[in-house]
Amino acid sequence: MTNASERLPAYSLFAALLAAAGLPIYIHAPKFYVDEYGVSLAALGAVLFGLRLLDVVQDPLLGKLAEKLRDRRALAVAIGCAVIGGAMVALFAIPPLLSPLLWFGLTLTLVFSAFSFLTINFYAQGVMKGTALPGQGHYRLARWRESGALLGVCVAAVAPVALAAAFEAPFAWFALGFAGLAVLAAYAMRDEWSTAGLAAGTGFGVVLRDKLARRLLLIALVNAAPVAVSSTLFLFFVESKLDAPGFEGPLLLIFFLSAALAAPFWGAMAERFGPKDVLIFAMVLAICAFGLTLTLGPGDWVLFAVICVTSGATLGADLTLLPATFANRMARISPSAAEGFGLWSFVSKLTLAFAAVTLLPVLERAGFQSGSASENSPEALALLSVLYAGVPCVLKLAAIALLAITDLSEV
Repeated sequence: MTNASERLPAYSLFAALLAAAGLPIYIHAPKFYVDEYGVSLAALGAVLFGLRLLDVVQDPLLGKLAEKLRDRRALAVAIGCAVIGGAMVALFAIPPLLSPLLWFGLTLTLVFSAFSFLTINFYAQGVMKGTALPGQGHYRLARWRESGALLGVCVAAVAPVALAAAFEAPFAWFALGFAGLAVLAAYAMRDEWSTAGLAAGTGFGVVLRDKLARRLLLIALVNAAPVAVSSTLFLFFVESKLDAPGFEGPLLLIFFLSAALAAPFWGAMAERFGPKDVLIFAMVLAICAFGLTLTLGPGDWVLFAVICVTSGATLGADLTLLPATFANRMARISPSAAEGFGLWSFVSKLTLAFAAVTLLPVLERAGFQSGSASENSPEALALLSVLYAGVPCVLKLAAIALLAITDLSEV
């Protein structure tokens, strides 16, 4: 038990690697290809949307693949780390060997496919790890894992800007640093991939037939939707509604850093008071904080920064407690967990594709244009506020209602 506990920092490091390959790449890669190779934003947006749809389709299949390879999980993860590190270098550090748009699509496909495969294996292994830890092991593991993930997001979001002060090719150095992190994280986790004594995979059927697992997947779907909506519209809201171009990066950093700092607190609270009550409290706090965004206007970026601190802290509860609760259930009904977390990844990413394909066309039909507040009508800016803040609050209320009627005593 003690040895298992001593290796928890390795889970933080591996989670940081995965997080650095997620949202920050959606932020950095399009701008890099526009600036360096003159690729149009419309074309890049179409490719990114296609990749989101690919993620939605392939995650359950990658869950099946992870289950088939579980007896060789260490080798499969090592190959996955090599792929994600090499693809990141190809994306940012190697001049396109094909047309820039094709190179962008190909390398990002490799990055995100490896990301999904590694994430499914990582969380599936976490079911075994959490079960082996003393006490509320899944919540202890979640504190380390999600804190590392959120710190990884923060570092990756600001690293290219920081590197630009010292290097002529900051994104190339960022990619090389990421590849080095992939090697380091793979080495740190080298002894953690054993599945000795683990029962055979149960398939999707066992997970989907379990009432509590289905309810947790539904809660994950509804609860992920507010983050998908707000992240899709965040840059537009800061630039146009707050009229604060240039503040997007610092505000994102404040948001995710707050989530990272709060994650251990929520994990400790769940161990003491139970995950359901703590999650509901965090969700209510999120609505109270984020709902204030509806009152903001041009120049209110300081107040928005305060809201980012509070709402970011509540995100730490979502990212820590919901996966840990699902892992607890998987330990009971499907201990191999790879297929279960393939479904978990599927429902989480489905909201991103849904947000991208619905929200932006609605704004466009209302006459909204990316730019300062003076370039948009009051009606378009009002709609932006409703979509950015009002819709997530309503979705959060739905998630609270679902959680309130869910009995977690069997978790």
